[in-house]
Amino acid sequence: MPFIPHTEDDVKSMLQTIGVDSIEQLFDEIPAELRIDELVGVPDALCEMEITRLMRARSRQDGTPQCFIGAGAYEHHVPSAVWDIATRGEFYSAYTPYQAEASQGTLQVIYEYQSMITALTALDVSNASLYDGASALAEAALMSVRANRKVKTSRVLLAAGVNPTYEKVAHAISGNQGLVFDRLPLDRHTGTTDLAALATYDQEVVALVIQQPSFFGTLEPIDRLTDWAHQRAALVIAVVNPTSLAILKAPGHWGADGADIACGEGQPLGIPLSSGGPYFGFMACEKSLVRQMPGRIVGRTTDLEDKPGFTLTLQAREQHIRRSKATSNICTNQGLMVTGATIYMSLLGQEGLARVAQRSQQNTAQLAAKLTSIKGVTRLFDGPHFHEVALGLDRPVGPVLRALAGQEILGGFDLSASHPELGNALLVCATETKTADDLERYRRALSDILSASRK
Repeated sequence: MPFIPHTEDDVKSMLQTIGVDSIEQLFDEIPAELRIDELVGVPDALCEMEITRLMRARSRQDGTPQCFIGAGAYEHHVPSAVWDIATRGEFYSAYTPYQAEASQGTLQVIYEYQSMITALTALDVSNASLYDGASALAEAALMSVRANRKVKTSRVLLAAGVNPTYEKVAHAISGNQGLVFDRLPLDRHTGTTDLAALATYDQEVVALVIQQPSFFGTLEPIDRLTDWAHQRAALVIAVVNPTSLAILKAPGHWGADGADIACGEGQPLGIPLSSGGPYFGFMACEKSLVRQMPGRIVGRTTDLEDKPGFTLTLQAREQHIRRSKATSNICTNQGLMVTGATIYMSLLGQEGLARVAQRSQQNTAQLAAKLTSIKGVTRLFDGPHFHEVALGLDRPVGPVLRALAGQEILGGFDLSASHPELGNALLVCATETKTADDLERYRRALSDILSASRK
């Protein structure tokens, strides 16, 4: 909402109705030592006119650069109809779907979204979103511990290509609950998991996490990894880019029996890059695991007059109210983002999403060819890839990216912090939004920067 409509009298009336004297009493369960009296460093309040001017000035600072950064967040074209529809008042202000009789529109949107996610992943059931892709992985790991009774460990094994940020978030969320994360080594030639390491790995694991495409954009040997995990009674958690599923094998078809859980970041499905968010996580699983799935699940049913309707299903009430007794503390979701994603997928359809994926892959291949024609730039891995590729430079990446930014080009993601063993490594991405002129402009700019520093 653009403003808060409650007057002081309104607030006083509401407090009297629920039987408390002040808003502070609503938070009396928070221990006193955890509460603060003031927010240090917060500037004085601004009026509506002043805050509007400030935000416009901040947005102008971003400029309109060409973006070649991927690494988990992707610039795709979002048809204007997506957010024209999603920001209608019926969707924009609708939040809770608990009262089915008053929320049929919201519930149907969620149901349609779940149906689309299960179609993309080839799994049986989808929930109604999580906070983001990283927290979705953490929830999938916790879910695997609850669901997999065949092993007596809380050790989760990560394939080499799992996003390092996802690993950090998963550890932060679930590490204090006893989960331990191991990572398989990287094959430096292919940019995928070193399969030779599987023969010597002797720890019992509750689940194996496979990211496809990998963080480097390469394509993992998903069938071999999936079958290896299932042979050891471990569940398989697939972390997937939903756009890629329009042309790559769905998790439900991996290996002999398919992945057990699929999750990932839904941002590519119609959510713009808005200076860092918001995002939303998705999750799907096979039917046998549905009782352990966090978040909301909407089902389709009929009423007493045999008319179709939608309602929350397969969830205990403590999932939303008595959180200490819930299987997960994911109690809310990114409902508006899910609405946007549902509209986006509806507009594009299966063929449109496949075209986006194919064009993105083609553009990245062309970009890699152009950039590696420059002296001092090489491809790090020789395996197949989706719409990201890792490059090696003959000098530190940071100064090069800053020089490119000075020419309104966001040149990629510096891998030196997350993967120092790769040396001066740069991860670049090109989606369907890039034209041949955009790719050539990047090539010329990078060539000029590298050649100028050699003089």
